[in-house]
Amino acid sequence: MKKIIVKIFFIYFFLNLLNSYLLADNTYFIDFSKVLNQSKAGADAQDKLKKKFESESKKFINEEESLKKQENDLIAQKKALSNEEYQKKVEDLRKKVSKLQTDKQVSLNEIAKSRGLAKQELLKNVNPIIKNYMEENKIRLIVDKQSVVLGYTSLELTDKIIDILNQKLGSIKIN
Repeated sequence: MKKIIVKIFFIYFFLNLLNSYLLADNTYFIDFSKVLNQSKAGADAQDKLKKKFESESKKFINEEESLKKQENDLIAQKKALSNEEYQKKVEDLRKKVSKLQTDKQVSLNEIAKSRGLAKQELLKNVNPIIKNYMEENKIRLIVDKQSVVLGYTSLELTDKIIDILNQKLGSIKIN
């Protein structure tokens, strides 16, 4: 009986030690989307990309309105034009519409590519900061907040990492 109690005690002691060693104060989490969106560099990149998107959208809206006006003018001229001339103008208008759609898609793809590159650049700058923070504070594991089901808010490092990032990186280059 005494041997069983001693074994249970050692097992309990070992499990507590293991639990405290592996989990206590060595596992933290970061909300990477917050870091990307609310750091100075991330917010600056978001603003630049938003302005670029709005500028491009406005340009394409103006071109679409111009093409609609040309279409209405062409419809109004239909009876005055010969059938061949009308078909030729319709085909030219279709080519312009097709080119506009292609240009619009290319522009959106370029903005998406710029956003991806900006995200990569920001993450490239965040990773050494996190690694250094881990070494200084003897942290064994940091996970993304999206992977955390439940956790104490005291284990979240997001704001601390954002502060350090803001001190080291003011902005990133957007193509």
